[in-house]
Amino acid sequence: MTSQTLPPAMEPLPDYREYPVSDMCARAEDFRAEMVRRRTVRDFDSREVPREVIEQCLRAAGTAPSGANQQPWHFVVITDPKVKSRIREAAEVEERNFYAGRAPQEWLDALAPLGTDPNKPFLEEAPVLIAIFAQKYGVHPDGSHYSHYYVPESVGIVTGFLITALHHAGLATLTHTPSPMNFLNQVCERPASEKPSILLVVGYPKPDCLVPVHGGIKKPLDEMSTWIE
Repeated sequence: MTSQTLPPAMEPLPDYREYPVSDMCARAEDFRAEMVRRRTVRDFDSREVPREVIEQCLRAAGTAPSGANQQPWHFVVITDPKVKSRIREAAEVEERNFYAGRAPQEWLDALAPLGTDPNKPFLEEAPVLIAIFAQKYGVHPDGSHYSHYYVPESVGIVTGFLITALHHAGLATLTHTPSPMNFLNQVCERPASEKPSILLVVGYPKPDCLVPVHGGIKKPLDEMSTWIE
């Protein structure tokens, strides 16, 4: 296909790399081994994380696919101690309501092995919080709205990219989801067209950081996948 016959807004696929099967298998195994090391942590060191590391990870996340390439997400990076304190205060209000009666017993039983409770000191201790917002719709320069498609799916994918990028850079993360978390719109000064999706806690784990023993146990391949051949 020549440039004269290309459909509108299309170009030849750039930078694709195909590897020999042996290399493909090795690369897949190397990546699996790296991701197996990833653990969710709740005890963060207060050491500062270089801003350029976070920025590069955000750029990497931004390459994620999205419905109609509308990229319906926005990241708010919070390092200001006063703002982190406000977020912790608001989040713990919701967490106390959750543990005191909003959550069904089955949910509380599932959380019990993690040892979690309404207190969330990591929201202040970790050097970086990233509030991930889902944009319900887009806004043209004239103020008119246009629809976004597959918003939850797109935001889920970009979040996975971001967690992976941060892990690859040598950082630990925690996906925190107080419910509801509309307070983040006010604290982060985001418009009503955006819905907070996840509060990602980012930093270095404390030297004595502990994680649940069962946390590394994942479903085996035959339980999490089905092949139709």
